[in-house]
Amino acid sequence: MYSSDDGELDAAFLALADPVRRRIIARLSRGPATVNELAEPFGITKQAVSKHIQVLEKAQLVTRTRDAQRRPVHLNPARLEALTAWIDQYRLIREGQYRSLDAVLETRAAQGGTQAKDAS
Repeated sequence: MYSSDDGELDAAFLALADPVRRRIIARLSRGPATVNELAEPFGITKQAVSKHIQVLEKAQLVTRTRDAQRRPVHLNPARLEALTAWIDQYRLIREGQYRSLDAVLETRAAQGGTQAKDAS
């Protein structure tokens, strides 16, 4: 997970806070793309898209490779999996708390039904 530095976690969530960068990540989930391809659906310049990609690269959410004249951008699934694992640890804790609460409520409901029968 992110035991080495909270800065990595902060950078990743900061990068994902922007809707354009989230859409870039969504597009890259379907496969690599060039800056030109990534810029197509946005009403912003290619330079602006390049800056968004730089933020995603700094957060290690994407990588770039060189393919002749092309420099495709690739999603880094390992980084997304690490973010998911970090979120899941807290989700699992919360789910355990809800299961415990459900058990208490079921016990109380069963005891309340028994007490009502005893009273009649």
